[in-house]
Amino acid sequence: MRRRHSLSVLAATCLLALVAAACAGGGEEPAAGDDTVAPEQSTTTVEATTTTTTIPVVRAPLTGAPAPDESVLARPALVVKIDNHPQARPQWGLNQADIVYEENVEMLTRFAAVFHSEGSDPVGPIRSGRLQDINLLASLNAPLFAWSGGNAQVTSAIRKSTMVDLSHSAANEKGGYRREASRKAPHNLLAETTKLWTLAPEGAAAPEPQFVYRPDGAEVTGAGKPAGAVRIGMDGVKVQWEWKPELLTFVRSQDDKEHVDMDDVRVNAKNVVLIFAEHSKSGISPVAKSVGSGEAWVYTGGVLVQGSWERLDSLRPFTLKDTSGTEIQLTPGRTWVEVARKGKAAHVPAGIDPGTVTYP
Repeated sequence: MRRRHSLSVLAATCLLALVAAACAGGGEEPAAGDDTVAPEQSTTTVEATTTTTTIPVVRAPLTGAPAPDESVLARPALVVKIDNHPQARPQWGLNQADIVYEENVEMLTRFAAVFHSEGSDPVGPIRSGRLQDINLLASLNAPLFAWSGGNAQVTSAIRKSTMVDLSHSAANEKGGYRREASRKAPHNLLAETTKLWTLAPEGAAAPEPQFVYRPDGAEVTGAGKPAGAVRIGMDGVKVQWEWKPELLTFVRSQDDKEHVDMDDVRVNAKNVVLIFAEHSKSGISPVAKSVGSGEAWVYTGGVLVQGSWERLDSLRPFTLKDTSGTEIQLTPGRTWVEVARKGKAAHVPAGIDPGTVTYP
């Protein structure tokens, strides 16, 4: 009986050992000559990749600077003829225009302020157009033209031109035209660019760039002269543009007084382009010849680059080249174009008091 019991215990012990081995997962090595091979474990490494997307800067065509509001860049250019009579000062909108052309009129000057990337509500005081506006502004791709009106000859010519007539009589209240009670007529006519743009005809398109611009922060190329200021003898107005290095801009004076706008901000520009043009007359009104070629002075980035302008087709922009024939690149930002008579400018080198230089 004891032997049988011992065998039973031994059998039970062996059985438990076999069960335990099976539960341990059969960790024994395969016997020699066994064809069974354990599968190798593989490791896959996935490298993380990072994709950087650079969003291009959208630039305004008439300034070369980043557009403050991309949604407006498809609209047409809007030119407003702004008065520069002493009773019209200070003006509204000169520091919001992308480009401003200063023209000689009857013993005075007048501004053709070109709005595109920004507007001004109100803008003015608004005065009449001139025959010279037709060629001067034609390269802006059929711009809207806000003006107070003109004589029969000028009115007929402008209405036949590529410009869109948004005169006081044509646009009236729809263009926001009104008389400013604090000023005396005729130096008190205002309008609103926001309303004038709503009157653009179907199919009106954006303007093309009028100048070539340097990349942001790039130095002026070419043989430039360090500039302190330039003094210009316009008809009936003494104009000075002075470089302010701390502001990286040029600031304007006229008749030896700081020129400020209605917000009491000094009129300023990144670029001042002098187009020396021949002038004829229509009646008593000067007519600048803006198709052809001539001498040009370009003030940009604190230097003067001298060269030439050429424009063989009024529908094309001015081409500005330095004395070596290389196209002049402007600083991105607002530009003033002084359509001056030949010989009517004096360069003031850096470090020289402009007051010691006589107006030509």
